[in-house]
Amino acid sequence: MLRYLAKRIGQSVLTLALTITAVFVLLRLAPGDPAYAYAGPTATNEDLARIREQFGLDGSILSQFGTFLKGLVHGDLGTSFSFQAPALDVVMERLPYTITLALAAIIVTAVVAVPLGVWMARHVGTAREFGANLTTIAAQSMPEFWSGIMLLTVFAVLVPILPASGFATWGGLVLPTLTVALLQVALISRMVGREMSGAMSAPHITVARGRGVSERALTWRYGMANSAIPVLTALGTRFAAMLNGVVVVEVVFAWPGVGSLVVRALETRDYPLIQATVLVTATLTVLVQLLVDLAYPLLDPRVRLTDRTSARSAPSALRVQEGATV
Repeated sequence: MLRYLAKRIGQSVLTLALTITAVFVLLRLAPGDPAYAYAGPTATNEDLARIREQFGLDGSILSQFGTFLKGLVHGDLGTSFSFQAPALDVVMERLPYTITLALAAIIVTAVVAVPLGVWMARHVGTAREFGANLTTIAAQSMPEFWSGIMLLTVFAVLVPILPASGFATWGGLVLPTLTVALLQVALISRMVGREMSGAMSAPHITVARGRGVSERALTWRYGMANSAIPVLTALGTRFAAMLNGVVVVEVVFAWPGVGSLVVRALETRDYPLIQATVLVTATLTVLVQLLVDLAYPLLDPRVRLTDRTSARSAPSALRVQEGATV
């Protein structure tokens, strides 16, 4: 266990290092001048030179990267060009809003998608399952900006019972959460349905049914137990993606989270703010994935978080471990 944890932490650190390095280099190779974006179209060449010197943009990429690494060691990710404040502080101020939205959306997704997927698995081949599949495919096909605008039109304009934007009250969380969860429910419920269909057709389920075990127990005690790891993985992956900033939804609802902050940072070529955002969200994503991996043995005792799997482990457990240690 400790060896596995040390290995995963090492992989996580390497992933973060490669990610922030790639972002740092690509930002500076991309067309555009942050000094020009900061100074405006009326700036003179002298103004641009002064701004580049002020923000440390007049050196080579290598020298800028060295300065960035020195600051990173001391927890200093630079000063935001547009906010004129430490970039890390700006990101951390917005981060709780994105985490709140992501948590609310993943809770709604789990509460709705898992029972819906189980219900679809119990009605395989029926008109009910066909209707549910048709509905989830339609929900999966709708762009988030369109579903968000439709929810705004209905519940904030035609029937004005919810705030249209911002987070002044908890009611402002409802529409963004539903917009994000709509797509996730469609994705996860179909995945749960496939996993449960396979689990419920397994030989040991047939034997248990022949011994008189109730369908309720077969579904939740046996079928869901065998499907728990893929379901947890899917939910963890979707939650990690949400933490990276649900950009479209945050823009539509003027949500003061990391996603809308990234849009502004890209528009103004705010290098320190983009780098701080990437580093913080990537760290959260890595932590979520690590926690998901560590939860595997709690769901299936056959899984061992080691570099080698015992020959007595079940084949399904072997596949899960191999996927967890990549």
